[in-house]
Amino acid sequence: MRHVSLFAILFLLCAALIQSVNPTTVSAAPAFPETISLPNGFQPEGLTAGRGTTAYTGSVATGAIYQVNLRTGAGNILVPAQSGRAALGLAFDPRTGYLYVAGGPTGNAYIYDSKTGATLQILSLAPSGSTFINDAVVTRDAVYLTDSARPVLYRVALSAGGKLPNPASVQELPLTGDFQFVAGQFNANGIEATPNGKWLIIVNTFVGALYRVNPSTGATTQINLGSGSVPNGDGILLLGHTLYVVQNFVNQIAVVNLNSTFTSGQITNVLTDPGLDVPTSIDHHGSAIYVVNARFTTPPTPTTPYTIVKLH
Repeated sequence: MRHVSLFAILFLLCAALIQSVNPTTVSAAPAFPETISLPNGFQPEGLTAGRGTTAYTGSVATGAIYQVNLRTGAGNILVPAQSGRAALGLAFDPRTGYLYVAGGPTGNAYIYDSKTGATLQILSLAPSGSTFINDAVVTRDAVYLTDSARPVLYRVALSAGGKLPNPASVQELPLTGDFQFVAGQFNANGIEATPNGKWLIIVNTFVGALYRVNPSTGATTQINLGSGSVPNGDGILLLGHTLYVVQNFVNQIAVVNLNSTFTSGQITNVLTDPGLDVPTSIDHHGSAIYVVNARFTTPPTPTTPYTIVKLH
């Protein structure tokens, strides 16, 4: 019989114990969930990706901001509900960590610190009651916001490095050229910027058309989609020359391949999913597309569930 030393036996027992209590050696990192639950009754509308696997969505009813980890699905309230506020489209500036939030019928835009949730600034864009500030995009030197009730864009100049704007720097740009404004309807909605910042792209929800916009003047050129259109167009996402257009009440996302000058395009695909329920806003993490369900056809209650859905 082979003799084993007491030291060797103790070593083997210790190694086995370490293996049993160190889960990182036996289990993989959690997968990105296909569906992420938001707080019941939250009434989300906007969605934007932040740093790493963090994303943010806002409550159209209360102005609250919820931050979520796309890897785990866990989240928490970053900005609490506040009387008189609303949160529609969101835009994240990675240079500063600031969140820019469209305030819908309030006529305001809100700037929050994404680390602390503190309100950094409130920008008054238009008188409440005759306006609907709907979506936002950040470029190198400005923040642009759409108004679904008025044929204008708002430009808020940023200082070097994306530093907080001067509230007096808000500029109203009339949407001229091809843009079709229909009074009493939802018009300009989702907004994106081309990779070099030379152009903006907006969608008109009611008309179902896309426009290339001069960010200095507001002059628009309708993007020729041939026989195609994007009715109920809401949030949009531009990745290179591929534009994803959320069509809210249609429960689908149109995929548009744009030409090099962003003046024409072709709808090449339509993304659908059983989990879509009036999606309104869109962003991505890696190759995955995420949309938030606003569920506008479901009467909101304190217990109504809401979700973010991952598409492939």
